[in-house]
Amino acid sequence: MPYHQNKQDAFQAAEKGTMEAKEWYDHLVRDQADYGSQLKHLKQEVNEAFEQINNAMEVASETQRIRLEQFRQDLQGIVNEVNELQ
Repeated sequence: MPYHQNKQDAFQAAEKGTMEAKEWYDHLVRDQADYGSQLKHLKQEVNEAFEQINNAMEVASETQRIRLEQFRQDLQGIVNEVNELQ
């Protein structure tokens, strides 16, 4: 994953990564045969989104930092919910 120097590009990458992780979580079906595969992909998406957020935080404006913290909290909520299901 490329490191983004531009504030807006970095923020958009973090936002997109968070949205993609949320979509994977929304489509996670525990009783399906491929649940393990879905879960593995979700974890990968979440980890990538956390990395994008961390990269964006390095160059973010104060307003962007507030939103990035919300993204981080949203992802942590997904992690917590998935951990409770296991």
